[in-house]
Parts: sequence; structure tokens; C-alpha cells
Amino acid sequence: MTRTLIAAAVLTQMTAIAYAVETTATPAAPVAATAATSPAPLISGIDAQNADTSIRAQDDFYDHVNGKWIKNTEIPADKSRWGAFNELAENSLNQLHTIVDTISAKKDIPAGSVEQKIADLYASYTDEAALEKLGVTPLNAEFATIDALKDKKQIAAYTAHLAKIQVSSPFELGIGQDAKDSTKIVAGFDQSGLGLPDRDYYLKDDEKLKDARVKYQAYVEKLLTLSGDAKAKENAVAILALETELAKVQWTKVQNRDPVKTYNKVEVAKLAGLVPHFDWNSYLVDTGLKDKITYVIVAQPSYLKGYDQVLQKTPLDVWKAYYKLRVLSHFAPDLSKAYVDENFAFYGTTLRGTPENEPRWKRGVKTVEAALGEGLGKLYVEQYFPPENKARMEKLVNNLITAYHQSIDTLDWMGPATKKQAQKKLATLMIKIGYPKKWRDYSALEIKKDDLIGNEIRSAAFEYAYQLNKLGKPVDRDEWEMTPQTVNAYYNPSLNEIVFPAAILQPPFFNANADDAANYGGIGAVIGHEISHGFDDQGSQFDEVGNLRNWWTKQDHEKFAKKTKALVEQYNAYSPVPGYNVNGELTLGENIADNSGLAIAYKAYKLSLGGKEAPIIDGTTGDQRLYLGWAQVWRNKIRDAQAIVFVKTDPHSPAQFRGNGAVVNQPAFYKAFEVKEGDKMYLPPEKRVIMW
Repeated sequence: MTRTLIAAAVLTQMTAIAYAVETTATPAAPVAATAATSPAPLISGIDAQNADTSIRAQDDFYDHVNGKWIKNTEIPADKSRWGAFNELAENSLNQLHTIVDTISAKKDIPAGSVEQKIADLYASYTDEAALEKLGVTPLNAEFATIDALKDKKQIAAYTAHLAKIQVSSPFELGIGQDAKDSTKIVAGFDQSGLGLPDRDYYLKDDEKLKDARVKYQAYVEKLLTLSGDAKAKENAVAILALETELAKVQWTKVQNRDPVKTYNKVEVAKLAGLVPHFDWNSYLVDTGLKDKITYVIVAQPSYLKGYDQVLQKTPLDVWKAYYKLRVLSHFAPDLSKAYVDENFAFYGTTLRGTPENEPRWKRGVKTVEAALGEGLGKLYVEQYFPPENKARMEKLVNNLITAYHQSIDTLDWMGPATKKQAQKKLATLMIKIGYPKKWRDYSALEIKKDDLIGNEIRSAAFEYAYQLNKLGKPVDRDEWEMTPQTVNAYYNPSLNEIVFPAAILQPPFFNANADDAANYGGIGAVIGHEISHGFDDQGSQFDEVGNLRNWWTKQDHEKFAKKTKALVEQYNAYSPVPGYNVNGELTLGENIADNSGLAIAYKAYKLSLGGKEAPIIDGTTGDQRLYLGWAQVWRNKIRDAQAIVFVKTDPHSPAQFRGNGAVVNQPAFYKAFEVKEGDKMYLPPEKRVIMW
């Protein structure tokens, strides 16, 4: 099963584009394209076969670029959506599969090596016959621990245990940088513990969400019944009621976007004041936090107070049923077929509309990646990441940085003092491309060929120990939060860094054989997107060394808020599914980044030309290819159920609105495609949101 690292969301606000040798960013001279002695003809980089020329670019740019692909493409049966990101992710998965199969075919693999762990973990996942014989028995020890709980005071120790094996409980432990002192690693708590995607699924009267609640209760009952619970139906009702009470006191996704309100420093001795009915001493001892910390960062203090009330009034037997469900649901994908099927039927089909589960090999490779990500990543880079891709990316990044440096001085929403600080922040931006300088050491992780659940638990405990060991140590600025084989990118404000894994540096984002225009519209805009997070409504609250500090003037904030208010209103009007509109406040940071990243990519592309005219390729100008390159990376089809989940939970806007929403605010787009008043893509100049 896929598992995330110990969350650090309460400590820092890392932002990614989607759903290594490092370089320090300093003002650099524009890097102009240079001609080789015998240059090969460059292609346009635009997938023209995907276009629907019956749709005018001036009326629906996204469908004009991707319309034929949308009409002719079927979402694979094992996917809830399909698009450029998914295509690359699938390609990466196939490459990893080749690596895993090659290793698995070897004989006499040294015991304790990364290769042995990869081969044996994959074997433990793909041996379905053995898993069928075991059924739910690998979880018997967990169930016995739950059954042995005699009073609610013991819940604290069990919650600590779940934190160590990364199973969800009502609040989540995170270890990461202190948002107000980026030199320190601290612990923090964040709300958690729901089986449905968001609090809205429990609290809204919307028919689809109500139906999801009914089916969730049925899922809980089926899972408990499979495990031998004689009171499965009664417990399912009680669990849904318990989770609903937790949902009532949780903060909304929009509230959780505020890095100031979610930073609440609480001395360890005062935790009992937030949750007096929770045995903090047992929890701190069992998590290993005792004597390592003097304070924690609490994301939602009112939630912890609300959790205390729920803890107090909910009978112990209900809590035991709840924890049994949390364990069952977490490990269900690793058990026998009956559990796998029930888990997928709800989380895959009911919630996301996906008809079929992925083949076993795909899930097996993802399991290996979750546990041994950088072990696989090192092998991936050696085989699939050409060094020349990295070198060309560095040139492109330099032009993006230069464009930002130049643009800061022309901004109408920053005053002189803030511009000076912004230049300082940009100058200290760290850039990581491809893969980390150093790789993780997995020697302490024990993997057995015939013990899948044990492997999962030991992998989680290994990761927990790795994170816990950071407390009291200097911040490792070379560490990555994504593996090289991940098709994504991110900005981390506490490190003031942007990171681009190797796997995203492929067409349509980056094509080494293409003219630079499409690359600037693709990966260039992605780079610009990530850099801009340092200056959006969240990232702008962190300074050049990664500390949460207000370095803007009041006037700057007011001007910025006026611009972003218009952006909120623009995206609020978009609807991917009838009756479900985009939440412009939830998606604001990503919409700002799309707007800014595309604008800067255009400026950087112009710098790359060195004053020369762009070539005409396949009848398109350089400016046209840049915007076409932007729209094609967002080609996507999605099932309605998954679209609703994203509307409720995802800070990114739906793909079609990313493709169209950013370009209507770009003045150069209107000139490139002769968009005029009366065209559907036309937005009056006074309504265009120009950030950079």
C-alpha cells in the first residue's frame, strides 16, 4: 500500500505542482540559445495530433489544444483520472517494474543489501497464495492489544503506537522544521482520524456526500464482519457517529491554509490544558518524545479541545471498535483478497469512480517505492536520467530566476522596502534538480520475503525512527521530500527551495529534442509556478531563511489582497461537475502560482532568445508554442466522483481550468492568438489579474 512520510504539514507549508546537484539562485545573465556546428532540426514540442481544430483557440484554448485527445482517450479502468501527469507516472512505474523484476531474477543477492530488500518486499506482496492462507491473522497482535485496553487512559499509549506504525488516529504527529525558527526540528500535531476524505463528507446535506456516508458505514460493517466482529453493524453505526463528532470540531481546508493561525507553540507541560483526559506522559514516553522536546506546534488548538470532549463522552468499546477499523482499513490492501476487494470497492470505486483495482504488480512496485523510495530512485536515475537533461534544465532555471529578479522591480503591488526583501529571498533560493546529493541508508530496515504485514510495520517504524532522530539535530538542507522517480515538483518555504525530480523532466513538460518555446510553456512554467510559491499568499509569509515572519508592509498586503480577490472570484465560477464549483479560496495559492509561473516563463523565454526572433515551426510562432505547451501539460480526463473529492480536498484547480484560467490573464496570449472582444476566451483588461 502507498504510505506517506510522517506529516510535517503543521510545521511547514510545502506546496507541489500537482495533485541532485543543487545550485544557489543568484542573479544570472540570460542564457541565450547557442547553435551547434551541425544542429539537428528541432521539433515544435507540441502534440498537434491531440488538437481539435474545430474548436477555436479564441473560444476554448484548453479544448482546442487537447480536444481530440479528450474525445479519443478512455480513462484506464484502474484509474480515476488520466492525463499527462498520469502518463508519465505510469511510464515511471513501468521503468521501476523493470528494475524490480531484474533484481528479483538475480541469484545470490547479498543479505541486507538494498537489492535484497527490494526483491523480498516485492515477493512478499505478490505472493497472493500465501496471503490468502493468512487472511487477517497477521493483524491478530494488533487486535489483541486493542482488546486489552481496560480504560480510556490507555488510549494515549495506543495512539503513540499507531503514530509509530503510521496508522491514522484522531490527531497526527509531525516532525519537521519549526516555521518560526527554521534552524530547529520540532514536533507538532495536526487533526486527523477520519475515514472519509474531508469533514464536508460528514456534515453536508449534499446528496452525493450523504450517499458516501451511507456507503462508508456499509464498508465499515463489511470490514468488521470479515474480521469476525459479532457486533459489526452496531459498531459501524457508532464509528460513523464518532467520526462525525470529530469532523464537527475539525478546521476547514481553507482555515488550514493559514500558516499563522496554524502555528501555535505549546509547552509540553501545557498540553494537559488542551486535552486533559489524555495521558500525555504515556504518549510522550511511548512516542520517544519524552526528554527530546520542550514544546510542540499545534495546528488546530480548538480541535484538540474538541477531541478531548469526544474522548471523554465516547465509551471505551466504541473507541476500541474505531481503532480496530483504523488498523483494518490501513492494512486491508495488504491482506487476503476479500479485504483488498472491500477496501478498493469503497475507496476506489465508490469514492473515486474507478472500476478496477490496479494489477498486483503495480501495487507491489508502489509498496516497494513507499518503503525503499531512494533505494529504487538511485537505480532509476542511473538508468533513465541522462546528465544532459539536467544541464539544459539548469540553463532554463537561470533564465527563470533572472526574469523574476527583473520583474520584482516592476511590480505594482510591492513597495520599495518589500521589493528589497523579495530580491534577497530570491537570491537565496535553493534549487534541486533530478536527484539528491546523498542517498538514504536502509541498512537498519529488516525485510522478510514471507512477512508482508511485518514488512509494512517495520518500514513504518523505520521511517518513524528516521524522523524522530532529527530532533535536536541540525537541519539537513540536502534532504529531499520526493523521490527522483516522482512526477511532480515542490516548493518548501522553510528551506526556501524548489525541487524538480528527474521523472517530471520528460515530454510534454520537457523535451530535449524540442525548440525551447514549448519547454518554457511546460517545465518552464512549472519552475515559475514553484518559485512563485515563495511570494504567494502563504509563501510570502516566510522570509529568505525560511522563518514565518511578516516582511510585507500593510499597503503591500492590501494591494495583493485586491488582486487575489479577483482571482478567487474568477475560479469560484468554474465548475468541473454540475453543482460543484471550484473553491477559489482553497485553490488560491496554486492559482496564483499558475498565473505567476506562466507569466515569468514567457519573460524567461524572451530572455533566452537573446534578442533574436523565434523560429516558425509547423506554422506556429514561438509565443504560440509557449502557450500551447502550457495547455498540453494539463490534458486530463477525470471521473466525476474523483472530481468531487478534489473539489472538496485539493488545493489545485481542475486541469481544464488550469489550462484556461491562467492564459486569460496573460496579455501576450491575446496577441499571440488574436483574441478579441466577443471571443469566449476574452477577459476585459480591467478584469485580468496580472501578478508578475
